Amino acid sequence: MSPLTDKPAVLVARRAPDAVLQRLQASFEVDYHDGELPLPPAELRARLHGKAGAYITGTERITAELLDACPALRVVCTMSVGYNHIDLAACTARGVLVTNTPDVLTESTADFGFALLMATARRMSEGERLLRDGGWKSWAWDFLAGSEVHGTTLGILGMGRIGQAIARRGHFGFGMPVIYHNRSRLPADTEAELGARYVSKETLLREADHLVLVLPYSAEAHHCIAAPELALMKPTATLVNVARGGIVDEDALALALRERRIAAAGLDVFEGEPRVNPALLTLPNVVLTPHIASATLPTRRAMAGLAADNLIAALTGGKPPTPLNPEVLSA
Repeated sequence: MSPLTDKPAVLVARRAPDAVLQRLQASFEVDYHDGELPLPPAELRARLHGKAGAYITGTERITAELLDACPALRVVCTMSVGYNHIDLAACTARGVLVTNTPDVLTESTADFGFALLMATARRMSEGERLLRDGGWKSWAWDFLAGSEVHGTTLGILGMGRIGQAIARRGHFGFGMPVIYHNRSRLPADTEAELGARYVSKETLLREADHLVLVLPYSAEAHHCIAAPELALMKPTATLVNVARGGIVDEDALALALRERRIAAAGLDVFEGEPRVNPALLTLPNVVLTPHIASATLPTRRAMAGLAADNLIAALTGGKPPTPLNPEVLSA
């Protein structure tokens, strides 16, 4: 509790919508960082000290060391689906509840994933740069000719909510045969509904004309698309990543793109973001966007609101909607 009020003290670590901030201020003593850039680690630790709750985004790292320095912390609510910036095991061991914001961004992220696929296959970014730079001089039969999308094989690595939403767009909107690989196979009726066929990872890489990565990041998934995997893909294939940057070995990808061993890539996420691997920046056959797959105002407001719902429920005796370690609640 704050020494001046009977409200729990929380840190809102990044700028939030006004309506969400007002809700939090009604329930808590709020320390608010409204900057566009994340707090440096030392300042984050200092401002979290004595706080019962943390409202964060995907850019604030919650480590075991930070938790040990902030023993009053009881709940961490991230305004993201991914949570690889949080040491979940360390939180659970210390009785700290962690929540995320699934579901509310599924459709907007799937929209963007398919838009990125289209832009990559049809060389839209390359064409825009050429036009802006005054390079459009004439027409030729193969001028900026890209890859077909309609009727080609859509491959999806990671068939959760977002992967299934992308599969629906491809199958029903573009007549694409869908193949997928996942840690566990979907029920047969779900496969039939999506027009999707389960295959091995190797088959996925060999057969996909357009491969979309939508799997969650984990230690096992780190660089699961690297030189050996890229070597299995068709030279005409495209690769799209709207999952997490560490899934792709960016040096290996840049080399494959430079040598035209795959046709193109579309990347919304990067291993060291906001830094982007310099080897990618000079390549014409890669579309780069700054981690904006969920960036529609309704979706971002929904994410912010769900994170607030979790924080309010966790610290006022309610049931948080989307806990990642519900065993903490039981304990």
